[in-house]
Amino acid sequence: MPLLAAYGSAALLAACGGGGTPAPAAPALSPAAALGEKIFKDASLSASGRMSCATCHAPAAAHAQTNDLAVQLGGPGLDVAGFRAVPSLRYLGSTPAFFFAKDGTATGGFNRDGSADSLLAQAARPFLAAHEMANGDAKTVVDKLARASYAADFRKAFGDNVLVDPDAAFLAMRHALQRYQLENTAEFAPFTSKYDAFLAGQLKLSDPELRGLALFNNSAKGNCAACHPSARGSDGSAPLFTDFSFDNLGVPRNTDIPATADAGYFDLGLCQASRPELAARSDLCGAFKVPTLRNVATRRAFFHNGRFKTLREALRFYVTRDTNPELWYPVVNGLADKFNDLPPAYRANVNTSEVPYNRKPGDAPALSDAEIEDLLAFLATLSDGYAP
Repeated sequence: MPLLAAYGSAALLAACGGGGTPAPAAPALSPAAALGEKIFKDASLSASGRMSCATCHAPAAAHAQTNDLAVQLGGPGLDVAGFRAVPSLRYLGSTPAFFFAKDGTATGGFNRDGSADSLLAQAARPFLAAHEMANGDAKTVVDKLARASYAADFRKAFGDNVLVDPDAAFLAMRHALQRYQLENTAEFAPFTSKYDAFLAGQLKLSDPELRGLALFNNSAKGNCAACHPSARGSDGSAPLFTDFSFDNLGVPRNTDIPATADAGYFDLGLCQASRPELAARSDLCGAFKVPTLRNVATRRAFFHNGRFKTLREALRFYVTRDTNPELWYPVVNGLADKFNDLPPAYRANVNTSEVPYNRKPGDAPALSDAEIEDLLAFLATLSDGYAP
């Protein structure tokens, strides 16, 4: 297949939707995917020489961060702070390109703001961003790759002269990374959780796990399944625990992010994604991608700004954000400054209509402490690598 045609096919595959299905043992990786694995793990491709894709997306941590920092440090000296918490790279292969559904719901896209339409496009920013691998331009990245131990394999796969053209070589690098993530399902889409075994009829969940599942699905209690579907698809595919939509949850400002020292700094999520179709959609400011909940119990930072460090704390925020806002927001003149990580003009965009966000001060939270514990028990069944 010609080189550019191969890129086109790969981009199309990454943009296709549909749920995941547990697969048999994966075949050997293609030459491009094998190169993608080397690129993914190669710290020499960064300005510091100490940061690779795997640094922030560690396989042992479900391809997410291994620490509890709100944002990671990158740049030439690994001392430049980022702006958002690291998302997991698991189960991204079925993510559709960004679109508006028939009901107008913003859906799909990669990154927390949906700004990329494929894994191919998503892979560009980490190499170039000043707070990540900090290469500045494609030529700088490709010059480093030309000195890598696998440079000859790269030329063999993509053409003897591929490294002469930095743009073509950078495209080939990203194509290789995309193939690695799509082909290596054993790492990126294993479907090996306890819940998968339960759906397959191989085991029973414990009583707390079953109660948690019921709360997860109950539209009057957790209502989690409204955005994180837990049932198999109509084609029998395993649930991905995301509907690929966006939501504005009014997460408290996280002063652990250095950028927030500027009182005028706000991360507005979806409406900053530089898409022409979003230019007039100020109602989407503050909305972020609904992530998969697979492996959520292994995470060490939650929400786009890493404001919470434990899943229990994140769940307590969900159910007491509106009943007890003083627990989460600064109190100013006796009142909680709700949704303080958004400019006042956009605070009306926050989801306050759906359960469990439809409460008022003095109301009982949608979930009790005991019910939160049951929900935690269920969410732990979504972690890959379950062994009876």
